[in-house]
Amino acid sequence: MRAKTVWAAGAVAALSALAGLAATAFAQAPAGRAEQAHPGRAVYERACAACHDNPDTKSPPLAALQTLGADAVLASLTVGKMKEQGSLLKAPELQAVVDYLSAGARRDEAWIAKAACPADKRVVDLSGPETWTRFGVDYAGSRRLDAKRAGLTTADLGRLEVAWALGLPQTNSLRSAPVIVGSTLFYSASQAGYLLALDTQTGCIKWSLKTPRPMRTSMTYGQLGRGGPKALIVGDVAGQVLAVDARSGQLLWSAEGRHDPEAVLTGAPVLWRDRIIVPVSAMDVARAGNPKFPCCKVHGAVVALNAKDGARLWVAHTMPDAKPTGGRNAAGADLWGPSGAPVWSSPTINERRRVIYVGTGQNTSHPATATSDAIWSLDAMKGATRWFFQALSNDVWNMACSRGANCPAAVGSVRKDFDFGSQAIVARDARGKEIVVAGQKSGDVWGIDASGREVWRRNLSPGSPLGGVHWGLASDGTRVFAPIADPTGAGMHALDVSTGQVIWQRLLGDPSCRTLRAGDGPPPDRAAFAKCRNIGMSATPLVIDGAVVAGTLDGKLMIFAAEDGREIATVDTARTFETLNGVPGKGGSIDSHSIFAGDGLLFVGSGYAQFGAPAGNVLVAYRPKSAD
Repeated sequence: MRAKTVWAAGAVAALSALAGLAATAFAQAPAGRAEQAHPGRAVYERACAACHDNPDTKSPPLAALQTLGADAVLASLTVGKMKEQGSLLKAPELQAVVDYLSAGARRDEAWIAKAACPADKRVVDLSGPETWTRFGVDYAGSRRLDAKRAGLTTADLGRLEVAWALGLPQTNSLRSAPVIVGSTLFYSASQAGYLLALDTQTGCIKWSLKTPRPMRTSMTYGQLGRGGPKALIVGDVAGQVLAVDARSGQLLWSAEGRHDPEAVLTGAPVLWRDRIIVPVSAMDVARAGNPKFPCCKVHGAVVALNAKDGARLWVAHTMPDAKPTGGRNAAGADLWGPSGAPVWSSPTINERRRVIYVGTGQNTSHPATATSDAIWSLDAMKGATRWFFQALSNDVWNMACSRGANCPAAVGSVRKDFDFGSQAIVARDARGKEIVVAGQKSGDVWGIDASGREVWRRNLSPGSPLGGVHWGLASDGTRVFAPIADPTGAGMHALDVSTGQVIWQRLLGDPSCRTLRAGDGPPPDRAAFAKCRNIGMSATPLVIDGAVVAGTLDGKLMIFAAEDGREIATVDTARTFETLNGVPGKGGSIDSHSIFAGDGLLFVGSGYAQFGAPAGNVLVAYRPKSAD
């Protein structure tokens, strides 16, 4: 029987108790204590340092971890992606390492009061234009805003200046796309633990909501059923889907968004008609790093919830439940399968056909399935599978393959980790025929017809676990814009939607970087690798008017002419900012879903330390400079 569990009250109580212990330990620690003597340091060095002190793993380094608050660290180790590693720690060890990692983080909430809007400016007016209501901008996932909707022209994007900057405490990574309605920007300050309603023009805070747990996904927005309130929908680190009243900031309901208590939510849910479509991923890929972990059991899914109250409507699975295979790993743990094919990205909806498209990741244990590294088409009303288009078969991989007993056997696996981690786009070719365009971490961009057959394929780089097309594509209807994160092929590539032919390319970095194969790991010349590792583009781009806006892993916001790739502007965000709320603001890598626009401003969340790129903690709004 499939697991159908909800967030248990006992788990909440245990989490709260541990948070209290960590907070008490923090409060009682002498201000001048030597870091070397902290009991949590020994726990960190034994249980965490092998990855986090090793740049080859691209894990956030110790300095980035120590910017986080106790709530964020604790959530990661108990319900988040480090849950398996956290499970190996006894309660005192967990308390000690949480305190050690969060000891330097500011714990006061004065930053919210300092940035609060004047009392007469806190009204959230939901009658204005609904500029940005979902991650993909539209249901087709185009990531395209015309000049009127954005309030920005191509010319405006060539003369940007900082309008305001908001520093987020206890934060090293910004990953989420917002909702923008009228003059209000709803933003998930996930690591800081708050959902914020900001004034678009000034950045002041209209309302704030301290969420029960850190949020993980980008948001969607709309009315919850006929006559219901306008609400924000977001997923948290424990797999719960939250509905929040957009006008008041009050929590309306919380519902289990997963099909399995060990699954996680990563991609943004989508509110469509009377239902919320929730993509479900899995962290067995990371948990497999523990040699005692019985690898692996969890698979991907799509869940539909009733928008009115969060009641479950249907669940669609990427494969059957895992079973013991009869084998054991080198550490003696039982092996399970099949598993994997998680859904990392936000769903795309073809409204005319009433069809959902999502991408899937690789299998995490044997046996391989025909549903991994695929584009999945399913009925939006009932969840029935229409088809799977598998781009790469026999891709069985997990993070134990860097070192560990749970790496899947090479026999029967290519071991590439070539996910479809980005949202697909529904476009039309030159003849008006629908085509699904999808980017893969292999460095491939695919054109697939409505029946699930390949129309074209274009390879732009060798690919890697963090390379190729990582977080997403954008399209202006004629062209599709593909950012590449690999040093080989790093930059922006414009392809013809109909044929996949390259229209233009803007490659980044020294030409010597293009000889490096990121998928092969660091070469002997580590200095050369360090020079090249963060030149690529991983964040999902955005089309505004006649321009495409993209971000680099070293923090540059780059704007190109959509037609020919001419560079319109480059803005460096990897710097310090004077913030409106007094929190020291430092930009870093631009990654994930951190580029968005509306109400005449371009926004970027600068900083993303999750894969070892430069950390940062600042949300920056840019406006066109006034004419002299």
